[in-house]
Amino acid sequence: SKTSMILTMFFVIMLTSCTGSDNQTEVRLKSISSMERIDQDQELFGNDQAIIAGARNEVESFQVVVGAITKNIRVVNAEITDLKGNSSSIGRENITLYRAEYARVRRSSPMAQLPPGLYTDPLVPFIDPVKGKPIEPFHQYRVKWGTPFISSGFEMYALPFDVWKGQNQPIWIDVYIPEETPAGEYTGEFTVTLEDYPLPHSSDIDSITSKVISLPVKLTVWNFTLPDGPTHRNHFGSVYWQIPRLFGVERDSEKCREIEMRYCQMMADNRINPPIPASLLPEVNTDGSLRIDPVTHEALSKFIRDLNVTDFEIPRARFPEMTTVNREKAIRYYRDYYNYVKNNGWDKRAYVYMLDEPNLKENYEEVLALGQMVHEAAPELRCLVVEQTYKQEPEWPDIDPAVDIWCPLWAFIHRESIDEKIAHGDEVWSYTALSQRTPPYHPEYEKLKDYDSPYWHIDALLTSYRTPTWINWQYRINGLLYWSSVQISDSRTGIMDPWMLPAFSESENQFNGGGYFLYPGVPCGIDGPVPCIRLKNVPDSMEDWEYFALLEQLSDREKVTALVSEVAPNWWASSEDPKQIQMVREKIASEIVRLKNEKQ
Repeated sequence: SKTSMILTMFFVIMLTSCTGSDNQTEVRLKSISSMERIDQDQELFGNDQAIIAGARNEVESFQVVVGAITKNIRVVNAEITDLKGNSSSIGRENITLYRAEYARVRRSSPMAQLPPGLYTDPLVPFIDPVKGKPIEPFHQYRVKWGTPFISSGFEMYALPFDVWKGQNQPIWIDVYIPEETPAGEYTGEFTVTLEDYPLPHSSDIDSITSKVISLPVKLTVWNFTLPDGPTHRNHFGSVYWQIPRLFGVERDSEKCREIEMRYCQMMADNRINPPIPASLLPEVNTDGSLRIDPVTHEALSKFIRDLNVTDFEIPRARFPEMTTVNREKAIRYYRDYYNYVKNNGWDKRAYVYMLDEPNLKENYEEVLALGQMVHEAAPELRCLVVEQTYKQEPEWPDIDPAVDIWCPLWAFIHRESIDEKIAHGDEVWSYTALSQRTPPYHPEYEKLKDYDSPYWHIDALLTSYRTPTWINWQYRINGLLYWSSVQISDSRTGIMDPWMLPAFSESENQFNGGGYFLYPGVPCGIDGPVPCIRLKNVPDSMEDWEYFALLEQLSDREKVTALVSEVAPNWWASSEDPKQIQMVREKIASEIVRLKNEKQ
């Protein structure tokens, strides 16, 4: 009868709208951690609840994987509720959603841990951060046949998306925990709304119902707060020089500077010290002295405050023959610059980046001349060189008097010589680029030559991006340098679209994701960068360092090092197990909370 048919339809609609993925045979939601990936065609895995924990002023991330089990589906919406606690809540304005896009690795990076294939990397935001609204999908039509096509929207967007039977689509979620959040447990719900696909106009009852599938979310907020900016020093390269080519804008134009600021903001949001735009720095007179414009100075001060900049790289002087003919100009330049940063309280973490990988005897001599000149101009100004803490060749000059911050490649690390440099007041950072193994001139080459340190490529495990600060702690290394965040090019073909070819190519080698963490937002219609999963694991690593520092303040370094050793005993034996890293991090957090309570 008509009445029984209506009742049947009502029952089916109610059944298909119920929450809880266990009841859904068509689609399931699973939670995985920020250090895991799932292949597009991989058997679905993960948890039925997202469980995360973090401190105040920290961003904690997780992923929800939408898995199509028995049929093709279309997801038309995804959202998360406020996370509610006993007396407070974390509003949705503190939560950011991205659709993880699969990048194709066509040819393996040297030392790759994973085979060629599709890997989640770029993160397409649900909301365009510039326009403040969802990215419109690409659409093209004609008013009538024979007239030109009218186009709107963009090729890369978050919603809607299709998941075919047996495939997966991860959604990345960032949860920022505001500083005023009370400690305790917070719960909420992540939901997706489905529309049947590919038969949206079928008369079948199942095709006219929307299905809402949910997954519970639980957040534990620990009773301590992280600082605003990174205490672990870092340098991730310049960004400005690639923007004109990537976005088709004029160099030095206002548009170019707006995009540059968005790149800087994204780096700061991810606990990376952004490069200070040249347009905000003092002008240099012909005699080497600085000209301080009050308006520019105020803009620089605001940039440093707003983006929580903790390291100040003083640009290298640009006078020809500056260690000989123009030496006095260069000395005046460095003296003025140091006085400028000191007068504004920026001197404690100011440095001059002298030279990259001085691999010739003449380069060592250049480092000596540069360092001597800078120290004559400003004895307290620290000089950085990207070089290991031991000589490349015994007969080369000793550059120790010129260097205050050593920056060896990960595979070039040598504990004994690092300890010697730190003992007489130098700093040591660590550095990675491409795929480097221990060199023959390493003091322990025979012992280490067949071992690999972590590598930063798309076809590497995500734990490679999480553990470097843990290993740094082991060696009393207090900084991290990466050669570039935006190096997008192929030296042979000139192709510059990482969405299609996610590789930096050099000679016969292809380094997937090498030299960049920031995708150009052009395919999304965004005049600025788009983050990636690899980038998101870097601030987590920086935040881990803050845990180490807090625990050291409450106890001692040995206690922290013992815990860190469970994850990272040295550069060649760091953990690749996300669960182990999370477990030790929770141990450290629990100790911080316990010791804080004891002192109260």
